[in-house]
Amino acid sequence: MGSVEHVQGEGCHSRWPQSMGSVCPALIPWCPLLRPIQMFIVALSFAFFSKALSGTYMKSSITQIERRFDLSSSLIGIVDAGFEIGNLLFLAAVSHFGAQLHRPRLIAAGCALMAVVCTGLCVYLCPDCTQDAGSQMWVYVFLGNALRGIGETPVTPLGISYIDDFAKAENSAFYIACLQTITLLGPMFGFLLGSMCARLYVDIGFVNVDSVTITPKDTRWVGAWWLGFFVSSAIMLLAAVPFWFLPRSLPNPLQGVRFCLALDSLLASCMQNDSVLHAFALGFFPSLKKLVCTPTYFLLLCGSVLKFNSFIGLLTFKAKYMEQQFGQSASRANFLIGVTNLPAVAVGIFLGGVLMKRYKLSVVSGAQLSLATSFAAYLLVITQFGIKCENLQVAGITVFYNGTLRVSSDSHTLFSPCNDGCSCSGSEWDPVCSENSITYTSPCLAGCISSSGFGKNTVFHNCSCVQVSPPLSGSLSVSIGQCPRSETCSSSFTTYMTVSVLSSFINSLGATPGYMVIIRCIAPELKSLALGIQTLAMRALGGIPAPVYFGALIDLTCLKWGTKKCGGRGACRMYDSDMYRQANGQLQKDWGNIDSEAKRQYHNDGEEATGSAVKVQSLTNENTTVDQANGQPQKVNETTIDQANKRFQKEEAPRATERRPEA
Repeated sequence: MGSVEHVQGEGCHSRWPQSMGSVCPALIPWCPLLRPIQMFIVALSFAFFSKALSGTYMKSSITQIERRFDLSSSLIGIVDAGFEIGNLLFLAAVSHFGAQLHRPRLIAAGCALMAVVCTGLCVYLCPDCTQDAGSQMWVYVFLGNALRGIGETPVTPLGISYIDDFAKAENSAFYIACLQTITLLGPMFGFLLGSMCARLYVDIGFVNVDSVTITPKDTRWVGAWWLGFFVSSAIMLLAAVPFWFLPRSLPNPLQGVRFCLALDSLLASCMQNDSVLHAFALGFFPSLKKLVCTPTYFLLLCGSVLKFNSFIGLLTFKAKYMEQQFGQSASRANFLIGVTNLPAVAVGIFLGGVLMKRYKLSVVSGAQLSLATSFAAYLLVITQFGIKCENLQVAGITVFYNGTLRVSSDSHTLFSPCNDGCSCSGSEWDPVCSENSITYTSPCLAGCISSSGFGKNTVFHNCSCVQVSPPLSGSLSVSIGQCPRSETCSSSFTTYMTVSVLSSFINSLGATPGYMVIIRCIAPELKSLALGIQTLAMRALGGIPAPVYFGALIDLTCLKWGTKKCGGRGACRMYDSDMYRQANGQLQKDWGNIDSEAKRQYHNDGEEATGSAVKVQSLTNENTTVDQANGQPQKVNETTIDQANKRFQKEEAPRATERRPEA
């Protein structure tokens, strides 16, 4: 114990500037390590779970928010991308400066900010446009989601670095694995929460539910999206509480000595060299150039970005696709995603790591596995988007009033001689269903004269347009709501979900091997930079634009737009199922094809890439680098931090280990 204090006193505290704070004295108390670090792990695990739940709940509520605020799919894509924009804007600054501050309290502040934003989203963002016909309420939703992204910024980088700083080296990987495992539960519960809230009417508690004439399968139905934000807000607030009481640092004498020695040597080096930033720039940009100019890495990076585009676009609008293509309610779609697709992804990622460890797969073998799974998933995607249901028969849109097939988004085709004298509005969407399985956009356009019943049981009678193509029963009455899908559509949906789950599992099976391929195809000293560039590229080029252009593509397939109460175009009420399926499927296939081609190219050059990596590793071990400009080897001196670590390992670490009290 005395030796530890001596090292702290002479090696660090006596020479380190007082303005930097008492870094080393905080390391003097000798407390059991596992208890405080376990407390932090539990708190951080709950924070990871909470932020994952909040994020996936936002995606599960996309359809509800789109209808509530009368947005197009492209605008709701921009709103969804707001989270990534806010997160990326502050990620670098928080990661850098946050490490020098009280990290647990910064995490607590981030969780509290997300809780406040989630509460604000449901309290203040009410779609009231009666006073402003040009209301742009979606901008406030976008800003709220961006603030939620800013609040999430400190959780992951500061939490992981805190564990790495104060946990035993042999335990860090286990702790981080526990975090990732618990995080996987967040998306599942987020979609289940979205399913529960989508089943409830948006104004529940404020209106008589019996008077509501629409059902959850109606395209005008808006679930209680605000309720889920209250729940996620409460969970995030609870997650913030423990971090306020956690210390800035935990007692870990071994790493404390190493840290002090490193700081001591680094300070001496800094006193001799005032141009640290300049030296950093000289080292960073050549490394970045070398990384980007590595053909294998660049090709795999492009494949990862495109694959992430496909994943984000599919995840954001998957529930919407199930609603429009197969006639499912938003509640059931979210429920099925939460209990089938996401568990399949989690199992696939886990088994991929098990395969890598069990069979000790090499870089080339990992590339082969990643290529095989990507190509198999690509084939399943083609099959998946080949499963379809026919368009609903809607008079004036997908069929003529006599039942002949047609597809048109022209509002003039909604009018027919059978409803000429009714003075109907072509912008109205209040669908009714006749016994001939034809849906009419409103009772007026169906030519109905009278009605009976109340609420969902309302029936309209003597509809002249039904007589143009009368049912076998001869009834001229229609009931509220769209006509149900055929039985063949139900069986098609079952097949679709089976293929979707299988595709998710196979695709995720190659995620871990593909990740390892990327970091092993480059020089060892560039691994950290490579992973950082990959994360930045995936989120900037995938997480932000994918929801926007996927939404814009979906908007092109709209056949019937709704109308806002205050005027102007609202949310889409009906899509061309065939165009929607073909456009979405084609985009998914293109991204998958490019990603598979990238992995195939790496597999072809795998042996050469592996040999290059081994050669670079050998050169690194000999402390040499090659000047690419002139091809001459140059000797590289060890850094002062490496010297401090070696001095610690040889002199201080054995003695400190012997002095450590038994648990």
